[in-house]
Amino acid sequence: MTLRKVNLVILVLLAVAFLIIVQRNLLNLSDFLHKENPDSGVILPFEAALSQTLRPDSRPRSGDEIPVLITAAEGRLGATVTAINSIYSNTKANVVFTIVTLNQTVEHLRTWLDEPKFKDIKHKVVLFDPELLREKIPQDSNSVEASKPLAFARFYLPLYFPEAEKAIYLDDDVVVQGDIQELFETNFKPGQAAAFSDDCDSSSAKGIIRGAGNQNNYMGFLDFTKDSIKKLGLRANTCSFNPGVFVANLTEWKNQNVTGQLEHWMQLNTQEDLYSKTLGDSAIAPPLLIVFYKRHSAIDPMWHVRQLGMTGAGNRYSPQFAKAAKLLHWNGHYKPWGHGAAFTDLWNPWYVQDPTGKFHPIRRHEDKA
Repeated sequence: MTLRKVNLVILVLLAVAFLIIVQRNLLNLSDFLHKENPDSGVILPFEAALSQTLRPDSRPRSGDEIPVLITAAEGRLGATVTAINSIYSNTKANVVFTIVTLNQTVEHLRTWLDEPKFKDIKHKVVLFDPELLREKIPQDSNSVEASKPLAFARFYLPLYFPEAEKAIYLDDDVVVQGDIQELFETNFKPGQAAAFSDDCDSSSAKGIIRGAGNQNNYMGFLDFTKDSIKKLGLRANTCSFNPGVFVANLTEWKNQNVTGQLEHWMQLNTQEDLYSKTLGDSAIAPPLLIVFYKRHSAIDPMWHVRQLGMTGAGNRYSPQFAKAAKLLHWNGHYKPWGHGAAFTDLWNPWYVQDPTGKFHPIRRHEDKA
């Protein structure tokens, strides 16, 4: 009888020890998955949101969620909040924003999003981990790629939206004047993982744009003297596309391992210098152009009216056309919150003042002060 009791006690102790070991392993696994930042209590990339989804919109929002990814760089937060405000204000769709930023920008962004104008907008804020880019971009801290790590967030779309079938990526220097539901419903050709605007789209051909401007092609982005580029069999005069606005078929993106392909070309470029020097600020476009060469669908040109940040853009589009466009993109040097950009009157209505006072648009009347 005594021996039986001893055996029972031993079994109980073993069971307790086993449960303690299991609990510790689960806690360690949880810590690994969440990668919690001990300094800020912030959950790092691709996990729980830093800012939880806000309370339901007081206005009815219908339909399935429309995932939208946009980045938030510290010096350009005014652009991000302006884009978000324009999207939300022009649709009744159930838009959910994923805002990707860096650790030093989180508090500023949170403060801005606490403004009453944004109180009903569904969003989450996640951190981008620059470690993702290790050995995939030049290590020189002065390089374009290293100075703008958030620009590469678009390469990792499925990580931000693991359950979604489609998502929209937008640069921060846009405003949306149409219902983004239309853009989300872009049709994909079978087997294609993304839809972009070709730089030779039909707008100029239809005479909507005054002055065709310079059209970009693959030669402007890739060095066709390099063997790795030659072997691809790309035509140098093929029209490029603009990666600042696109819709992604995430099912195909994952099936084709698009992210892995993009990382391959990024890494190879660090070894072989494959990108053309014609367009110096072109670290994002080249790998996308390679992976999606003649393998992408098209979005309606009115959903990506671009080059508003280029010199002479004001002469390229008529005011009537710019006002009718569904999406305006100030790609180029001149931004609507700075000097010299065209059609700032179409950007201004969506801007919400920075409650911290750190960001404010530069306007002509201020220049004279």
